[in-house]
Amino acid sequence: MIKIAQLSCGTEYSSVQSEIEKAAFSVGGKMVYPDVGADDVDDAVREFGFNPRSPQLKLMIARAVQLSKGVYDADAVFIATCFRCAEAALVRNELRRYIQEHTRLPVVTYSFTERMKSAQLLTRMEALVTIVTRKELLARERQTGLTAGLDSGSSTTKAVIMHNNKIIGKAWMPSYDVVESATTVLNQALEQAGYQLKDLEAIGTTGYGRFTLGKHFNAKLVQEELTVNSKGAVWLADRQRGEATILDIGGMDNKAITVRDGVPDNFTMGGVCAGASGRFLEMTANRLKIDVTQLGALAEKGDWRKAKMNSYCSIFGIQDLVTSLGEGKAFEDVAAAACHSVAEQVYEQQLQEIDIRKPIIQVGGTSLISGLVKEVGEVLGERPIVPADSQYIGAVGGALLSSGFLL
Repeated sequence: MIKIAQLSCGTEYSSVQSEIEKAAFSVGGKMVYPDVGADDVDDAVREFGFNPRSPQLKLMIARAVQLSKGVYDADAVFIATCFRCAEAALVRNELRRYIQEHTRLPVVTYSFTERMKSAQLLTRMEALVTIVTRKELLARERQTGLTAGLDSGSSTTKAVIMHNNKIIGKAWMPSYDVVESATTVLNQALEQAGYQLKDLEAIGTTGYGRFTLGKHFNAKLVQEELTVNSKGAVWLADRQRGEATILDIGGMDNKAITVRDGVPDNFTMGGVCAGASGRFLEMTANRLKIDVTQLGALAEKGDWRKAKMNSYCSIFGIQDLVTSLGEGKAFEDVAAAACHSVAEQVYEQQLQEIDIRKPIIQVGGTSLISGLVKEVGEVLGERPIVPADSQYIGAVGGALLSSGFLL
């Protein structure tokens, strides 16, 4: 089994330890705990340069040092602390940076609550195991043969047909029934490509409905969206060599992934509230009585400083929006403020959990909202790259990676 070193504080007292172990086991992983002695802890804290009050945080530091020196062998690292503790958040982030500077181990960080369940961790654990076991597959730079990718997302379902490293068919629609949505877009993409289902050599599925679709279509690849989306993003942006950061602001959750030569090595996903997701932009568009596809162009004309939104919560954010409209603020400024609010919250909630590497590749359906891309660029100091077909990253990654099973 894949050994995932756990560096954590408070998991056993919060009744979440068993959920962590269950999530790892379900994807072929095993949580392990680097052995350290009392002297190791003291030495590690001095070397690390920070002496926290909590004994468990000191133990986390010592275990990280053991991993960095190769004293303890592991395949990946999972760092978890309680979301309520500020000191733990500081240690969690610095340990993630320390391990990345001293090792090549893939790392994921997580801020847990007492109600955390294994299902919330499944995608993260699956991604860690995938990075370890399928590194050669993830490093693939070209698609071969005739393959399809299906991305069953929370808001939309996408299909892509690829032939010898080119997209020849694509389609998308709002998600409803998992199988019916995927069947519809797959048939539309096949018709555009000029092929039939029987002609396909392999299918790859990803997203929330990946297991259902994998079974229904007898897919060669059934994979979580973190690794698949990152593969699709670097292929579309032609950045498969070197470093990059992929940012996907989704309808329900967000993903930020750092990659080296096309292979993820650190990622974070989720969010505190829908106020930092595409759903908030949909709510904003509805309140402005425009289609969400018009929001970006409207926001680009406005100035967010004239109609600030300061709430993390989507409900209170809409209250800010209504207040601004009631004060007579221009629609353009309100739209810009909504986009800036999402960009700012994504930075504060998630991009603090990774070391941002240039270039930044923004993908997913919300990358088509130009006003959001503009505000992300303002927050980060550099406008992200938005490749063509950026909303199809999952389907492209599925089609590309599934071709690896044809060899």
